[in-house]
Amino acid sequence: MAATAATAATAAASASTSASPDTAEQDALKALTFQRLHPKTYLERFLAEDVRPDGRDFDEWRDISLIVGSISTADGSALVRLGSTTVVCGVKAEIAEPELDRPNEGFLVPNLDLPAICSPKFKPGPPTDEAQVLSDRLNEVLVSSGVVPTTSLCIEPGKVAWVLYVDATCINYDGNAFDATLLAMVAALKNARLPKATYNEETRRTVCSRKEMRPLSIDRFPTSFSFGIFDGTHTLADPTSFEEPLLDTTISVVVDEKGGLVSVMQLGMGVLGGADDVLNKCIEAAKECWRTSRKDVYVTS
Repeated sequence: MAATAATAATAAASASTSASPDTAEQDALKALTFQRLHPKTYLERFLAEDVRPDGRDFDEWRDISLIVGSISTADGSALVRLGSTTVVCGVKAEIAEPELDRPNEGFLVPNLDLPAICSPKFKPGPPTDEAQVLSDRLNEVLVSSGVVPTTSLCIEPGKVAWVLYVDATCINYDGNAFDATLLAMVAALKNARLPKATYNEETRRTVCSRKEMRPLSIDRFPTSFSFGIFDGTHTLADPTSFEEPLLDTTISVVVDEKGGLVSVMQLGMGVLGGADDVLNKCIEAAKECWRTSRKDVYVTS
């Protein structure tokens, strides 16, 4: 009788063990279904426990990695991973005639592409509004911070100048493409090498010497730190692609290589309660992250 009971207990334990993975899978499926049907409630329940869906604290940043020189056909390149968000950037230089009102300046043309392959949220076709907005913001930062002085791109005043096309493509999107792309663009510019170019006044031609390659004149190294504001009360550092559509607004704080403030930008129409306090909190958090983990991010590039 005892043997029979032991055998039954063993069989029951075995059945329970075999059923456990099925139960876990069902629970995971239920959670995924709930997340898709009620994303805001799903996020609220996590934040109520002082944790985010990916396990991070509110002020925790994802790991970042930077590789330069990965595109041999470009004049300069960089690949950045911010969590699962991956951006590759290439710099291509061409020669053009400077503008009449700026005869001593060249051109810096940044652009970000968010193809359908990087995320289901993007569809094939012309550039999305999000890509255009991000490209405009990147151009604003690169110009306002003076990463590459456009005067250093002039070959012959009023005659010829360099045009730098800084093209970035997101190959995997998991939120916060702006921070990752700015880092990739600046690193690619730092990695770029241009041939020595001379203008011949008699022949009116520009000759480039591939034997003498020169780095660009880089004056500043801006780094961006973005924060999402959820429900007017929660400030989430480095938002993911799941969190982004649920945010009231996004604040991007850009600091330079000395920790100085370059710019603060807000994306979205959300109204901030205690706006000054929120902005100051974001600025201080950005500077703290720069000091502790991003201060030397461009050194190895």
